[in-house]
Amino acid sequence: MTILRQEQWMNVRVGDIIKLENNQFVAQADLLLLSSSEPHGLCYIETAELDGETNMKVRQAIPVTVELGDTSQLAHFDGEVICEPPNNKLDKFGGTLYWKENKYPLSNQNMLLRGCVLRNTEWCFGLVIFAGPDTKLMQNSGRTKFKRTSIDRLMNTLVLWIFGFLVCMGVILAIGNAIWEHEVGVCFQIYLPWDEGVHSAFFSGFLSFWSYIIILNTVVPISLYVRACCPAPVTPRHPPCSVEVIRLGHSYFINWDKKMYCAKRRTPAEARTTTLNEELGQVEYIFSDKTGTLTQNIMVFSKCSVNGHSYGEVQDMLSHKAELGERSKPVDFSFNPLADPRFQFWDPSLLEAVKLGDLHVHEFFRLLSLCHTVMSEEKSEGELLYKAQSPDEGALVTAARNFGFVFRSRTPKTITVQELGQAVTYQLLAILDFNNIRKRMSVIVRSPEGKIRLYCKGADTILLERLHPVNQDLSSITADHLNEYAGEGLRTLVLAYKDLEESYYRDWSERLHRAGSAPEAREDHLARLYDEVEHDMMLLGATAIEDKLQQGVPETIAILTLANIKIWVLTGDKQETAVNIGYSCKMLTDDMTEVFVVTGHTVLEVREELRKAREKMMDASRSVCNGFSYQKKLSSKLTSVLEAIAGEYALVINGHSLAHALEADMEVEFLETACACKAVICCRVTPLQKAQVVELVKKYKKAVTLAIGDGANDVSMIKTAHIGVGISGQEGIQAVLASDYSFSQFKFLQRLLLVHGRWSYLRMCKFLCYFFYKNFAFTMVHFWFGFFCGFSAQTVYDQYFITLYNIVYTSLPVLAMGVFDQDVPEQRSMEYPKLYEPGQLNLLFNKREFFICIAQGIYTSILMFFIPYGIFADATRDDGAQLANYQSFAVTVATSLVIVVSVQIGLDTGFWTAINHFFIWGSLAAYFAILFTMHSDGLFRMFPNQFRFVGNAQSTLAQPTVWLTIALTTVVCIMPVVAFRFLKLDLKPELSDTVRYTQLVRKKQKAQHRCMRHAGRVGSRRSGYAFSHQEGFGELIMSGKNMRLSSLALSSFAPRPSTSWIESLRRKKGSEGSGAGSPGCAADKTLRI
Repeated sequence: MTILRQEQWMNVRVGDIIKLENNQFVAQADLLLLSSSEPHGLCYIETAELDGETNMKVRQAIPVTVELGDTSQLAHFDGEVICEPPNNKLDKFGGTLYWKENKYPLSNQNMLLRGCVLRNTEWCFGLVIFAGPDTKLMQNSGRTKFKRTSIDRLMNTLVLWIFGFLVCMGVILAIGNAIWEHEVGVCFQIYLPWDEGVHSAFFSGFLSFWSYIIILNTVVPISLYVRACCPAPVTPRHPPCSVEVIRLGHSYFINWDKKMYCAKRRTPAEARTTTLNEELGQVEYIFSDKTGTLTQNIMVFSKCSVNGHSYGEVQDMLSHKAELGERSKPVDFSFNPLADPRFQFWDPSLLEAVKLGDLHVHEFFRLLSLCHTVMSEEKSEGELLYKAQSPDEGALVTAARNFGFVFRSRTPKTITVQELGQAVTYQLLAILDFNNIRKRMSVIVRSPEGKIRLYCKGADTILLERLHPVNQDLSSITADHLNEYAGEGLRTLVLAYKDLEESYYRDWSERLHRAGSAPEAREDHLARLYDEVEHDMMLLGATAIEDKLQQGVPETIAILTLANIKIWVLTGDKQETAVNIGYSCKMLTDDMTEVFVVTGHTVLEVREELRKAREKMMDASRSVCNGFSYQKKLSSKLTSVLEAIAGEYALVINGHSLAHALEADMEVEFLETACACKAVICCRVTPLQKAQVVELVKKYKKAVTLAIGDGANDVSMIKTAHIGVGISGQEGIQAVLASDYSFSQFKFLQRLLLVHGRWSYLRMCKFLCYFFYKNFAFTMVHFWFGFFCGFSAQTVYDQYFITLYNIVYTSLPVLAMGVFDQDVPEQRSMEYPKLYEPGQLNLLFNKREFFICIAQGIYTSILMFFIPYGIFADATRDDGAQLANYQSFAVTVATSLVIVVSVQIGLDTGFWTAINHFFIWGSLAAYFAILFTMHSDGLFRMFPNQFRFVGNAQSTLAQPTVWLTIALTTVVCIMPVVAFRFLKLDLKPELSDTVRYTQLVRKKQKAQHRCMRHAGRVGSRRSGYAFSHQEGFGELIMSGKNMRLSSLALSSFAPRPSTSWIESLRRKKGSEGSGAGSPGCAADKTLRI
């Protein structure tokens, strides 16, 4: 007797037979299903780990192995499986089982892949086909690409420059040491002899070089570079650096944001990475899926066309279309005890047609109840639960259910439908399944009367070409209905059928069986047979399903557009549906100059359409802009057509046209045309094309891209973009699993970018600028001291100060600024989208800002060294003794440095919290406490060899001259910074400065208003202005442009002086890929923003 034994997954080998039990995870092998506890060898699985879809799917054993239900029968199973080699195609499998001198074709429907979970099935047996790394899941697990921010990439360059600067300083000081030893040091050999082994001034300089490399190495931000660019795990041997701590804090702020929490789904926002937070503040292009991302992906059966008659339009007594508020009650389905109470339909004429026995309507709903892959579960009598692989399919089957054609159950060979109260069982002969190439699905069934019929549903572009010629008139009417439905943003399908002769079906079935058993090119053979039988069909009608917009989508797109973020929609839907959604989202508007539609089927047609679009945009620019400015642009030899574009345009392109546009010789033309447009919509695109479009923009525009989607077809796009955002919607969680950030609604993207992204970028830039400043101010003092100590590599500060400077004295204040700082509150960040532009232009931290920080640090170090040095040269103590000595000088310089950098970070901090106060003033207090402790008698008595400067701090800081020196040094270091910032604020304020000033004025006005109201004075009313907007706002209202976003008009308005410098810089950056309006139109562009 054969007995099953427990075994670890690691010991499973190809050819083993495994028993799985309910809720068990398939961990290490791809299995061929042999038998199960369910009738007909069925079993139910969940494939969330494979494709992210949480709905259950059905798998079936081949009939010949269904009876192998116990171990004794399985012990005599000696079949041989010949199949395809290991590959990464999760949805395809081809093989043949040879057993009992027969061969049986195997497909993906017979397989249990690694990663799936057995559900609602007591047990099943499976034969191991692939194990270990050969499984399809492991074949898909390629090397993960680590995403890095533009700041990380810039840091690579800067660190190399700093290291080169360090070497230069070491060489200069080494040369100085060699010269000094040769000219001067040789005279002091009696009491200052060279170290043992040093026999020449040249060798002394060589050793001095390495000594100074060690002393001056603090200019190189090793902690920043190593942890930011090489993400080692955080362990005791690899402590997290400041950058990682700041990024981790920003990630927690995203996770804790209650305004990005969806109470309906109980889903918070989640930062799935900590390395891209500041990149969120630099996004220029957003690539968005449509279904489930902009829309809810909750499908509702809205309208249909049956035999040339359109149903779903509700009309009033005068036969006019009724508005939404004028609709009567929905259709009453109480006659049907199995109806879904949640389903609503508003046109009673369709139900009347069903009750009157309209054969076309009956056949229409019969097709919907038979042609699908939905699984039905009846928990109790009359309580049906449908489990569909897509929301569309579930909506269609539910519609047929409510109109009296109720899908009850299925077996591998039958489908049971209750038609108007009568149970009818159809024999299921074949399923011609849906795929992205066929874009249709068919079933072949035999009715109880013995008639064989093929039912088919699919995309209109595919099915209308496969109809019998007698359907020409009906096809024309149905096409009009389809265009009408698509114009309303509805998702459409065409339904058709075909009667098959018994002899033809028998012959076709035999050929299908042979094709399924073919060892090679099986998919091609099957596709040809499917194509053969799906011709000359009879048209039944069409369905229209509504996929409603998510809440807040139009407002979010409008605000992101005002932030100069370009949004491209990449969808698999048909053109009319996508365009209508574009208008609903306010991506497309009626007052756009023109919407270009590219539908060419050949390379030449697509190239010509793109050329005409560019010519129209250029012609419009010539007519709008004056001749001088236009000629000036031409003379500057522009590399991009974007520089000369005036007006608002949109581009709509189909998938077959996009395939040509993405070819190597045309991709630049397509990109120039698309980037000149305000909105771009790509229809009928494949997942691969989505990734190609993102890669194209990354390649040529050098801009930060963000891709957002909710389905498995968006994963490639999400992984290709700099930042991937997954929406946890109706299509599973695979997009979420592949993403860097996730949440449940598209509207949260606005807050993610304009608040968290902008703040993260601002904080990281301020942190890096200050970090370089304080390190150069600290380190360069050693460089200047080298010229006064014979280049002997003597340090200015004592060893404990050098150790604690970056760990204790200056680490916490800069961390607090990097984690908590804000320039404006979150409400103002949302109200003024223009605040986002400095991140896009990389203004806050770049090579120029880096050199400014370095220059400030070097300037501070010069004053830090030479002011105390000059004063101490002639200064005396209170008792008349000479003040100048090495220990007193070191304490004075160190104290000045800590105070100066603390004041500087106080100036840099824009948002003060209790933590900032505690860290800044606490660090100062810690410095003095540690200083006095290390110079105390107690430590000297315990460690006389370590703490030799006993009493030095107390003695030095007791002198008024020292404190005057510290004060003078601090004032001279800080005052130029304060003066420069005041002048910049007054002469050339940034938009954030204007916003803060406006906020301050509003607070004062509110306070004055409250005081006046409290005083209750009664007197003459003086006239005054009742509004406070900027000049030009009246022109904006008269132009009508603000009417498109009336609720945002005031909040998005930015004063002209604060944005003009951004506009001018953007025009300069145009050659690198950031488009701007022409000079003659710049003012108008500013007003619109």
